[in-house]
Amino acid sequence: MGAYILRRLLLIIPTLFGIMLINFALVQFVPGGPVEQAIARIQGGGDVFQGFAGAGNDAGETALETGGNQYIGARGLPPEFIAELEREFGFDKPPVQRFINMMWNYVRFDFGDSYFRSISVIELVKEKLPVSITLGLWSTLIAYLVSIPLGIAKAVRDGSRFDTWTSGAIIAAYAIPGFLFAILLLVLFAGGSYWQVFPLRGLTSDDFDQLSPLGKVADYFWHITLPVLASTISAFATLTLLTKNSFLDEIKKHYVMTARAKGLSERRVLYGHVFRNAMLIVIAGFPAVFIGVFFGGSLIIETIFSLDGLGRLGFEAAVARDYPIVFGTLFIFGLIGLVVGILSDLMYVLVDPRIDFERREG
Repeated sequence: MGAYILRRLLLIIPTLFGIMLINFALVQFVPGGPVEQAIARIQGGGDVFQGFAGAGNDAGETALETGGNQYIGARGLPPEFIAELEREFGFDKPPVQRFINMMWNYVRFDFGDSYFRSISVIELVKEKLPVSITLGLWSTLIAYLVSIPLGIAKAVRDGSRFDTWTSGAIIAAYAIPGFLFAILLLVLFAGGSYWQVFPLRGLTSDDFDQLSPLGKVADYFWHITLPVLASTISAFATLTLLTKNSFLDEIKKHYVMTARAKGLSERRVLYGHVFRNAMLIVIAGFPAVFIGVFFGGSLIIETIFSLDGLGRLGFEAAVARDYPIVFGTLFIFGLIGLVVGILSDLMYVLVDPRIDFERREG
């Protein structure tokens, strides 16, 4: 197993390099880079979201494409000033050299500073991380705690009215867009039009520091209830049906019939024999569920509930062409995703020691 883990760890290097190279190459063709963004701000272009919202209406006035050898938005600015901006952002060097320098810094976990915020990328990630951890961790935990028992119950009662009604409910929940469900929760329970049960924004109250330890825990869960529900609603269907189908496949196998013939109780058969084998495919899907919720599905939820997390940070950085944040977070999250994939294989072996990845590869 040690040799297999070592090979997987070594495979992270070319995989991560390929991810970074492809994204870096694509960015070279995207108009409105950091220099143009800086010029637009100097000339009164507003903040990130104002610039994004007004791009369609003011394209003729604030266009940042190149005209000849000069940015249209830079007309009237001294060429020396433009050259200084390019040097400050590192665009006075060829793309290949910039990429090599960037990867060398990232290998040493030096992600630099944001172009437009006076703070390092690492500090920004640490600042936004609690929100994303909250949404990702609790959403994944709730999804598994609900979906696995529900999937087992549906497998045992396959074809019954319980199976039919629960399937209809989870498919309907899956069909509801997360942002629409989030808005519905706000309208119903956050003082929109009906009840003021939960707070409208933030992870904690303004007087959080003055609360008792138990009060802080209660305040934290009071704030995260609606965002976590909104981000979890679509995860139930896939995981529940995956658990059900996995159990149904195992229940039909010969070793289950043999266990029943020996007089073992149905509960002993189900949880002593079937559970271990059926859970393999569910465990294999854990990294995708966690990484998807943690990194991909939080932007809309964060925006609706006024949470300042990694999803919002990544969106703002992409709009502002703040490349240190864009590539720094891409490297960090890509590395985490690849490591979590290895941990998934280790969980396979933990659940079923009969699995031997080295023998399969050989």
